[in-house]
Amino acid sequence: MTETCYSYDVVIIGAGPSGSVAAGILLQKGYSVCIVERQEFPRFSIGESLLPQSMVYFAEAGLDHVIKSQNFQDKDGADFHWLGNHTSFDFSEKSTDGPSTTYQVVRADFDLSLIKEIERKGADVHFQATVTQTDITVNNAIIYVTSPERGDYSIKARFCLDASGFGRVLPRLLNLETPSSFPPRKSVFTHVVDGITHPQFNRDRILINVHPHYKDIWYWVIPFSNGSASIGVVGELRYFQNMIDGGHDNRSILQNFIQQDDYLKDVLSDAVFAKPVQTLEGYSCSVKSLHGPGFALLGNAGEFLDPVFSSGITIAVKSASLAANTLDRQFKGETISWEDDFSKPLLTGINTFRAFVESWYEGKLISIFFAKKADDDQIRRYLTSILAGYAWDTGNPYVTHSKRRLNSLYEICQ
Repeated sequence: MTETCYSYDVVIIGAGPSGSVAAGILLQKGYSVCIVERQEFPRFSIGESLLPQSMVYFAEAGLDHVIKSQNFQDKDGADFHWLGNHTSFDFSEKSTDGPSTTYQVVRADFDLSLIKEIERKGADVHFQATVTQTDITVNNAIIYVTSPERGDYSIKARFCLDASGFGRVLPRLLNLETPSSFPPRKSVFTHVVDGITHPQFNRDRILINVHPHYKDIWYWVIPFSNGSASIGVVGELRYFQNMIDGGHDNRSILQNFIQQDDYLKDVLSDAVFAKPVQTLEGYSCSVKSLHGPGFALLGNAGEFLDPVFSSGITIAVKSASLAANTLDRQFKGETISWEDDFSKPLLTGINTFRAFVESWYEGKLISIFFAKKADDDQIRRYLTSILAGYAWDTGNPYVTHSKRRLNSLYEICQ
């Protein structure tokens, strides 16, 4: 039996971007909010290249001014490289209205700046607080927490939002997890002092580099404003196994993969590893439902596809906006449907990104991007919109009929 019970309108598990955006919207609407975060901030995280669409939701939560004040690296597009060929997507040349620029961020600094602003706006934030169990019904959400500062206690709220990311607190505790449709993949990554002087490299863009021999292996280079960059390689587990069996550590594995690509080796020729090399594998995930009586799942807690198009934070903050606004209507006594007002709209964008990720790993989207035939300007604007995060624009035929349109475009490019 816990000795202390705190009471709020909404309890949010996780203090990352989706938790901050949901809290910001709810605080503006006058609700009391508590955020429970397992770690202490600042802390390292990947997912460092934002998409312009996400800026709409940071603005809605009253957080855009904080982001703009932090001197993060500007981002206005995405560059792709494969076998000596280079193609660029300028986000200003998209078909959807909305912001065309965003940022590339060191997540430790980015997430800390957001949650500190949310605290300033009035949320109670409990760091180093681990959720151990839950008792959630349609009318009450009780979570049981332990922390070094407060000991064992409980938080009672009218509703619970799970923004715990890869921690996936409610999916684990409520047995909601289901296998992803994607094969298990592994990423190996770190931060470097990049020293990049290559004339083709644009610091205002993420670089996605395709492996010269295996089209389903790719690298990222995300430059930051302080002269460092995030670098990583992604592929199915089998591509790493020989090096692992041979006793290579994560740093050796990443360095080996960089040496396999002449362009990337040249771009990163002066890079100095600045942090330990880390790894993440089997990260794609799904759930039986994105909501239930008394709770909803935000961002990676519900669905994570793949890092290739930097869609994670955009999906996360979109889900936060949908959930917070649906919850506001519910609290006001309006008739709402979490399936129709939250899950289905959210899945529109998730399924668009899913089709693009599937086409990427099939090699079709890579062939489309690097096709030698003259581009159709309108088609390229449609594709650019989705790469900029506008995966919910149903006026874009590559949103409403993603898989069929991409397959047809691939056949044309052949």
